[in-house]
Amino acid sequence: MTQSRAHNRQSRLHEPAPILTGAQAVIASLEAEGVELVFGYPGGSVLAIYDALYASPITHITARHEQGAVHEADGYARATGKVGVVLVTSGPGASNTVTGIATAYMDSVPLVIVTGQVPTTMIGTDAFQESDIMGMSMPVVKHSFLVKSAALLPETFRAAFHIARTGRPGPVLIDIPSDVAAQTLEFIYPSHIDLPSYKPTYKGNARQIKQAVATLSGAKRPVILAGGGIVSSGARAELHDLAHALNAPVVTTLMGKGALPESDPLCFGFAGMHGSKFANQALCEADVLLACGTRFSDRVTGNPECFAKDARIIHIDIDPAEIGKVIPIDVPIVGDVRIVLAALLERLEKEEIALDTSAWLEHLTQLKARYPFERGTQALEGGLSPELVCAKLSLRLDPLSSIVTTEVGQHQMWAAQLIERDVPRSFITSGGLGTMGFGFPAAIGAALGRPDKQIVCIAGDGSFQMCEQEMATAIANNAQVKVLVFDNRSLGMVRQQQQLFCGGRYIATKLDAVPDFVKLADAYGWHAARVEDPDDLDKALDDLLACKGPALLDVMVARDHNVYPMVVPGACLDEALGVFDAALTVDGEGEA
Repeated sequence: MTQSRAHNRQSRLHEPAPILTGAQAVIASLEAEGVELVFGYPGGSVLAIYDALYASPITHITARHEQGAVHEADGYARATGKVGVVLVTSGPGASNTVTGIATAYMDSVPLVIVTGQVPTTMIGTDAFQESDIMGMSMPVVKHSFLVKSAALLPETFRAAFHIARTGRPGPVLIDIPSDVAAQTLEFIYPSHIDLPSYKPTYKGNARQIKQAVATLSGAKRPVILAGGGIVSSGARAELHDLAHALNAPVVTTLMGKGALPESDPLCFGFAGMHGSKFANQALCEADVLLACGTRFSDRVTGNPECFAKDARIIHIDIDPAEIGKVIPIDVPIVGDVRIVLAALLERLEKEEIALDTSAWLEHLTQLKARYPFERGTQALEGGLSPELVCAKLSLRLDPLSSIVTTEVGQHQMWAAQLIERDVPRSFITSGGLGTMGFGFPAAIGAALGRPDKQIVCIAGDGSFQMCEQEMATAIANNAQVKVLVFDNRSLGMVRQQQQLFCGGRYIATKLDAVPDFVKLADAYGWHAARVEDPDDLDKALDDLLACKGPALLDVMVARDHNVYPMVVPGACLDEALGVFDAALTVDGEGEA
């Protein structure tokens, strides 16, 4: 360091802390955390904070609804691995965020949500635009703060970001009364934070790791179940190395899709309610199951009484509350899955353990060949085959440089089944809460966070209408999103359940009064087209992906077409309906 630089640094160290308003301290705290984008919607209680944002280098993305803002921040966080930030006003502005917060909470996504509040002297008086957002959101946040003094803002923001991004990631809420935003303080942002009651465990217990290795060493039919924790912890390399060291097949949850490249011969895709026959069968027949960063959702396990019933189960998770909550565990390991997998691999190599899984892998490979996902046909009465659309789209997307988001419903499952992903954070979907309206705004957030990626959203006509107003957000910010609306004029997944479980008594699931999505897109300044004929599908997909700027393709699909296979709720994983069996087909068509 030169003498002049040293002098300047010393001078800065002795400079008095700047005097800021609480509102200015909020923005200064976000800047100190390296925040680039804030998603939000202004209002009276955050007027001073927005005024302080005016001169900041932080870019504000104005959503058209507060729920959309949270989903956009969520998509940004999932695509980038950074903390997503939301800023909204009090009352209805705050309450509109709850669904988005719950979505992020269920899928362990790091968010910091800043809500305005009425003045401290008016809290509890039913003042104009007052809502108890602390009480409303308490079940679906990792932590929340009600800041009653501006002097507490720097340490509150430092703690909020630390809590959101560490341990099991999740949303943290900061509620700021308008009079606190007007107070002044000496602004010093903490370089670190000490939270005695919050000490996540990262390193797995050595004895349990040793026990896990001993369990794995005796396996004849091992399976690794990779969940969303692999993605959030950045454990892709460790998962790959351990799977290949054990020569063990890897099955993923919906949230774990892309944790291991789907082009890897050891990857057997996602399991569960609409997972593959071969992935589900692997779980049913395993003698040792290594579960990594998964909470054993009912959508993955089916009936827990018969889930992996012949297997000794090793469960790695950073959240101790998830271990043993649903499935009895033989070897529990609390810790960061990336660190624990590295420790397992090190011990396996040290003990020179090698498994002979050739017969097991051959068996699963034969199942995979016999029970592939049905990839659709050129002709389907009533519209295009959604499986065919997904299969053709998958061939056009570079799995290394594209991100697919989905809404929730049948289209979500077809996308998960047939669009191949080779890297983490390239398949973004609402797995835990199953939030219709999530996928499109999440695509906008992903596009703004990763402009180097091609962003495609797979939506249903029902889901897309939940947050269609965010088309304005996309065009205003030149978000390079491409949306395929699977338009079957119905709430397809519920309609399918009414067909299967309600004797075909359809109520409230037919959507005949859907808008003309092409005209709607045109009204927002988007590129748009419609495809109905299978012969036009290839060109329609090519044109969509080649568009500059936001673009939509209205894909007319058959209303009565169901998504299979399907494990009926409460059934065992090996009892799926509608399994496509290649051994029983003629010209590739048929079901078991």
